[in-house]
Amino acid sequence: MSEPPPTLPPTLAPTLAGLTRAFLAIGLLSFGGPAAQIALMHRVAVEERGWLDEGQFLRALNFCMLLPGPEAQQLATYIGWRLKGWRGGVIAGGLFVLPGALVMLALSIAYVLFAGAPLVGGLFFGIKAAVLAIVLEALIRVSRRVLKPRPAQAVALAALLAVGLFALPFPLVVAAAALAGALLFAAVPEAPPAAVRPAGAGLWPAAIAALLWLAPLGLIAATLGAGHVLFEIGAFFAKLAVVTFGGAYAILAYLAEQAVGRGWADPADMLAGLGLAETTPGPLILVTQFAGFLGAYRAPAPFAPLAAGLLGAAVTTWVTFAPSFLWIFAGAPWLETLQANRRLAAALRGITAAVVGVMAHLAAWFALHTLFATVGTVQLGPVRLLVPDPASFDARAAALAAIAMGLVFVAKRGLIATVAIMAGLGVLASLF
Repeated sequence: MSEPPPTLPPTLAPTLAGLTRAFLAIGLLSFGGPAAQIALMHRVAVEERGWLDEGQFLRALNFCMLLPGPEAQQLATYIGWRLKGWRGGVIAGGLFVLPGALVMLALSIAYVLFAGAPLVGGLFFGIKAAVLAIVLEALIRVSRRVLKPRPAQAVALAALLAVGLFALPFPLVVAAAALAGALLFAAVPEAPPAAVRPAGAGLWPAAIAALLWLAPLGLIAATLGAGHVLFEIGAFFAKLAVVTFGGAYAILAYLAEQAVGRGWADPADMLAGLGLAETTPGPLILVTQFAGFLGAYRAPAPFAPLAAGLLGAAVTTWVTFAPSFLWIFAGAPWLETLQANRRLAAALRGITAAVVGVMAHLAAWFALHTLFATVGTVQLGPVRLLVPDPASFDARAAALAAIAMGLVFVAKRGLIATVAIMAGLGVLASLF
């Protein structure tokens, strides 16, 4: 039997309706990436409502950072679980994602219906330049925090070479980085567990979450076949969900290359999708929904294109976010024990260092596809190089990218302001 979550005094514990209202508001206001989203939850759950104290909130956050997937959604799920059990976890985690998912779906539909219009095309042209500046800023910020120890620098460089030159699969890079971290960073012996939970803690809601997570893949395979694009989309993003450590930026290059290679999208689509995800509420990983929508929209049989796109978006969103409930329901009762495992924490440090190298590859990939209309690949034995066509250099894109850099690094504009300004400049550039 599952152990119930810790309880609050009756004066502080919310009703399910109160929890629903609070997390609906959080979901609608969760702009600005995980840092802003976590700060918003801290204000609501710790400062305003007193649902958690400071130590409980920080321990929950650290636990969520050990898990694959969007840590902000997992933190929301944990808070809901702690307050109202699995029902609270479903409500809080679901409402954190739902508003952004609906907005992203509407933007995806607008993208395929109106992207050919000159003004809309100009808008996305400007957004691409903003995305490049935002990715570079994120790379620099994370590097300063993570790459101080020399072993971390070595792991980051190895990850950059692995994905950038040898095109190794991202899941393999994550596994190797975890092993390297466990060997390099766990200099002290493992501490004894801080708490011991009953053997059955969290198992039944976790088992149900696991079953529901993979159920759509079984239904698609039974009705449309394992070769259908919807099954391919679901299987790919389900696999991605279990290796997405370090935030969305860590897997974007791999996601973009896979989406392009599978014919679901082109590089310009992925740049536009990231720009849209940056400006919507909810986790940045909602860019996966955009890719899933496009993949199904462009290979719709036996459905109409728009219906196929809606199904692709739904499948992608489900298999991307459902695992977060699984991790929380299975692991939350063991929170203290997991955090006391030094080897596990060291493995996470290795993954975090590798994320910097993967982000560097992402920045290079985005830069090439922003500044050049044609980017090819050259294979030299096991080494694969991205080679742009110099004749396809886009001076307008370079000028917009320079302006975006100025907004981010000099004027210190926020994310949403930068995207909005660059979208407007992109529209102006399309008129001339």
